[in-house]
Amino acid sequence: MIDFFLESYKTAPLWHITLEFLVFVCGILSVWFAKKENIWVYPTGLIATVISVYLLYIAGYIGDMIINGYFSIMSIYGWYVWAKGGTTEDNLPITRTSFNEKIIGIVLFFVTVFVVFGIYKYFDYKINPDNYVDMISSGIFFAGMWYMARKKIENWTLWIIGDIIVVPLYAYRGLGMLSLQYLIFTILAISAYLEWRKILDSKKPLS
Repeated sequence: MIDFFLESYKTAPLWHITLEFLVFVCGILSVWFAKKENIWVYPTGLIATVISVYLLYIAGYIGDMIINGYFSIMSIYGWYVWAKGGTTEDNLPITRTSFNEKIIGIVLFFVTVFVVFGIYKYFDYKINPDNYVDMISSGIFFAGMWYMARKKIENWTLWIIGDIIVVPLYAYRGLGMLSLQYLIFTILAISAYLEWRKILDSKKPLS
């Protein structure tokens, strides 16, 4: 198992490994800060996603590159929203999605899938089976990132589903460090969902 994860790094340049490790650390910190409703979720996440855009471009994984580019934009947006609203109950509280917000999430998912598919076609990239998985996970993460910016608890449900999908995807692609990172993301996302749900339950009026 260890040899499987290390094999792809034997011929990789040191600077490439260093950048991937930085993504690994900042990505985990970002999820941890999100769990704690700490605004540092965004600057740490921004570092991870900007570097990821470059690394994934080099690797030729267009779908993943696009989703990380979107993450970078949404990190700036979320940073602004959280800074403006704060973390207190009266400003930007944790809530559940409304019916309209669920529809927006579904629309974001399908738009993302079709956009990523269209980009693959436009640049005449060969679409392999793993690229279709990539498109689906991209759609899930797009919607999840938007929900996170609005502090909707459903963002964690989408992160959990998406993380479970991409763990074997990155392992298959030989990106062992990213695969391990998303495995840790899955555990953190489950923990964060439980923590946010506890906060929501504590705000329910007593009958």
